[in-house]
Amino acid sequence: MRPVVIAGAGMTPFGKFLERNVRDLAEQATRAALDDAHLTPAEVGMVAFGNSSSGLITGQENIRGQAALRNTGLLGCPVVNVENACASGSSAFHLAWLYVASGMCDVALAVGAEKLAHRDKAVPFAAMEAALDLEEREQLKASLHQSAGAGATQSIFMDVYANLTRQYMRQSGATAENFADVAVKSHFAGARNPRAQFREEVSREAVLASRMISEPLTLMMCSPIGDGAAALVLCSEEAARRGGADAVSVRASVLVSGSARGELEPPPTRASRQAYALAGIGPEDVDVVELHDAAAPAELMLYEELGLAGRGEGPALLASGRTRVGGKMPVNPSGGLLSKGHPVGATGCAQLFELTEQLRGRAGARQREGARVALAENGGGFLNPDPAACTITILAR
Repeated sequence: MRPVVIAGAGMTPFGKFLERNVRDLAEQATRAALDDAHLTPAEVGMVAFGNSSSGLITGQENIRGQAALRNTGLLGCPVVNVENACASGSSAFHLAWLYVASGMCDVALAVGAEKLAHRDKAVPFAAMEAALDLEEREQLKASLHQSAGAGATQSIFMDVYANLTRQYMRQSGATAENFADVAVKSHFAGARNPRAQFREEVSREAVLASRMISEPLTLMMCSPIGDGAAALVLCSEEAARRGGADAVSVRASVLVSGSARGELEPPPTRASRQAYALAGIGPEDVDVVELHDAAAPAELMLYEELGLAGRGEGPALLASGRTRVGGKMPVNPSGGLLSKGHPVGATGCAQLFELTEQLRGRAGARQREGARVALAENGGGFLNPDPAACTITILAR
């Protein structure tokens, strides 16, 4: 496998844009990424298009990428549609990386795009339930609602996270105040990100006082759904040099699935072990991280699962200040899913957009100075209790 670099990155703002469609969002991100790479559509050898829910929400199945990108000049090269729940974008990136690393093409484009804002909120929530094993869904919903308390809501994913959170609290001693502090940290970062869905700082008190969704998760501990797109141009080193791009190296790209093999280690741990080995580094070498904080407690759990903290030490790492913007190893300097937003199929590519900006020194007020190594973790769906899909990507300068 040959070295691969990110030569261009583009991203739309995230938010609720009722008058925009997936095509509009994907076109904006794609054109920005190609412009950033100093490349034309004719130079792209393949496209991997990540999207989770368009088929269920709009009826556009089968050729989502071809339909969304038909006006960009990209059609004619292979377009592969990638659906992998919340990990759709990062899975598309992984596929594009494989194309370039294997020599099948010199330039590939990964796009993650999603349109979830809908006048009927029940529509996107119903679509997202398809990221569960349908044979287990009703039994899972019944058991979760019985244990979730009075705050149980229509969002089964927050019920799943609430159940995992209660287990984590018993094991680690973590408190609701710790989870509120994650949200405070994320919104502090998001307030400094012009593309974030929520751009206001919040207090611990406000987070704790927000509406209960599923005990112990309050509204502000849960990521919002919305709309957005992000795109990355991946190249061989030679192709990037020809274009004069400000390139970032892809040191590792790993994709694993859930616990069907009976593994004791959760997917983020298995995937990160592989990625660290491929990149020739350890967790102590990572300068900046973007991880999948669909609910605030997930950030603390992932500190431990990624080897950034010891078992039960997630709350202590948070309290140390190391993971804040301005800390030694900022986690989710984009604002994460909690503040930047979570247009499901776009999230994985958006994480990599942020880390590319960080390694280039272009992240503005949220910049981790001197960042050389970055890690992204993106999970998708549930095979109870694990993510059904999990990617780890390591970038370096």
